Amino acid sequence: MAVKIRLMRMGAKKRPFYRVVIADSRSPRDGRFIENIGTYDSTKQPAVVDIDAQKAMEWMQKGAQPTDTVRSLFSEVGIMKQYDALKNGKKEA
Repeated sequence: MAVKIRLMRMGAKKRPFYRVVIADSRSPRDGRFIENIGTYDSTKQPAVVDIDAQKAMEWMQKGAQPTDTVRSLFSEVGIMKQYDALKNGKKEA
């Protein structure tokens, strides 16, 4: 089973916000998911990103692949830097 970390669209028409979820790659975008690890609201200035870094790191260690958009959000928050350091065996800063 391929597991992805991706965005799930929520909110009303023309007022979207997103949940960052762990889901099977075969399930629909707004369908079944395994775990909710955060939110992303692009309508606010600046955009609000609230992600549980610990859960994201655990899932990536288990093999979950973030989508391109989620990867850029993780980079913005600093999760990708932590993951690379952990993967290469360096101490976390």
